[in-house]
Amino acid sequence: MYGEFFTPDDEEVYDTIGEWPDSDENGTRILTFQDAFGQSLMLSCHALERSVRVRWMNDQGVELVDVFREGATRLAFTPGKSTKSISIEFHMGECAGVMDIQIAPQLAIQDRLLFQ
Repeated sequence: MYGEFFTPDDEEVYDTIGEWPDSDENGTRILTFQDAFGQSLMLSCHALERSVRVRWMNDQGVELVDVFREGATRLAFTPGKSTKSISIEFHMGECAGVMDIQIAPQLAIQDRLLFQ
């Protein structure tokens, strides 16, 4: 069963969080964020494959988290006065969930994937 992965266009991403996504030769859109502590988070997504990868590295470049997941259905960016966040919804057969990523003022990830 194929479901569509709804993602904002590049202009909407820029208007919401002030960053332009990059793209690679395969059409994967990539955003990189850095917090005040020197940690970085790279979000990459491919709409046709419905896939998302989140990589979080500390200030010395050591990878702390690397999550790859398919079955994404919606990607949304939420601006705020003091915080900015990303929400990614997933639906994979009997499981559904949400990954919430705070990108400002500091990086944080909450991930829930549960049986329906």
